[in-house]
Amino acid sequence: MTTPTHSADIAIIGGGAAGVMTAIHALRLADSPLRIVLVEPAAKLGEGVAYATAAPEHRLNVPVRRMSAFVDQPDDFLDFMRQHHNPGGLPAAALGDGYAQRRHYAQYLRARLRQARAVGIARLEVVHDRATAMTRERDDWRVTLASGATVHARGVVLAVGNSLRPLPARGAEALSPSQCLEAWQYDAIARLPTDADVAIIGAGLSMVDAVLSLQVNGHRGAIHVLSRHALMPLPHADRHVAAAFDPADLFALSLRQRLKLLRRHADDARARGEAWQGVIDRIRPHVQALWQSLSIDDQSRFLRHAVRQWDVHRHRVAPDVHAAVGALLGSGQLQRHRGRLQAVTPIGGRIHLEATLAGGGTLRLDVDRVINATGVETLAASMRSPLVRDLLATGTAVPGPHGIGLDTAGDGEVIAADGTVQPGLFALGSLRIGRLWESLAVPELRAQAETVARRLLDAVRPSAQ
Repeated sequence: MTTPTHSADIAIIGGGAAGVMTAIHALRLADSPLRIVLVEPAAKLGEGVAYATAAPEHRLNVPVRRMSAFVDQPDDFLDFMRQHHNPGGLPAAALGDGYAQRRHYAQYLRARLRQARAVGIARLEVVHDRATAMTRERDDWRVTLASGATVHARGVVLAVGNSLRPLPARGAEALSPSQCLEAWQYDAIARLPTDADVAIIGAGLSMVDAVLSLQVNGHRGAIHVLSRHALMPLPHADRHVAAAFDPADLFALSLRQRLKLLRRHADDARARGEAWQGVIDRIRPHVQALWQSLSIDDQSRFLRHAVRQWDVHRHRVAPDVHAAVGALLGSGQLQRHRGRLQAVTPIGGRIHLEATLAGGGTLRLDVDRVINATGVETLAASMRSPLVRDLLATGTAVPGPHGIGLDTAGDGEVIAADGTVQPGLFALGSLRIGRLWESLAVPELRAQAETVARRLLDAVRPSAQ
């Protein structure tokens, strides 16, 4: 039996939020009957790992009013929520300041994709498969899929999304899938026995998801959270007001000086009775420029010494979610340990963990389940994506600065091993972290998706006329 070949003007690899946003923008902006192929193995589009949860307790970490998929329509997601998910009839201001269920965001993206397909002149074909390799053939890219099928396209967008880091411990491979769960296995975590003792490795946003699911399920067993710094995400302020200072003052400073100045602004805000969160919100639109203005040495210092502090202050959770986790800490059911996991050993149906504590000594725990919540893998060489591994092996792409993501230029064009820009090959989202640092959240994704769509439409338009 022959394997199918899909011909396209534009191929989008990945059907999570970034890939779907790119498809929406391409469909809306196309002025000729282009062919767009979107490759995604999952049955549902717009989910990825971030929005694949159906659990109502898993909510966005950003207010509704800041989650539009369109730069020029800032209230679009709010309008969707008012129309489809506002049974209490909340006024727009209250609804916009709330934190919607994450599943609703996936529904929103799919709804906007349906609309774009219905009115656009371009045609979108969705191929439920996984891209595993790419080669350049004359003026086209040849994308090989896991099924053996191929996609030939003039331009390609890499929107492969996020993958979880492997459990960082000796013996992890000896644990069965039922003993060691990924934090994004939402249904499996919800089905854990309520009396099970659980160890969650990692203390970030994925940990919060797991803890919330356990709490909703009436969990009675002990919950241990182990991470190198034991820092958990901080809450958003009740009122979202950016602090009043000029971020331009930061650009001439070293990393150490910048952090010192930001702490002073936070202290000043508290002295005025304002929330420290406003300081982070003030520099939020400038983070990419601030990162790129740091020296390579200062970027390395940030990654070694300050990244976790940045994460908990930047990637915040809804106030009531923070309070729920705090209540479990206060009750003693949730225990926090600062240390580095060294080894896991299955013994008699349970799992023995050993960790080196930050203050010295060894932590030993015996639990029934381990949840890997170590976060998004950013090192290109460690990413699980077979396509990324192929791109690196063939020199089609190289790791970005500090080995993070892929190296890109300008609007996301992928840079090859010989230093040249790959024609018609773009990266989005997590693949651009090394160059941009801030590249995972919706404000960045929507801007990148629209820019890349415009660039590719300009490049392929002559062939469609």
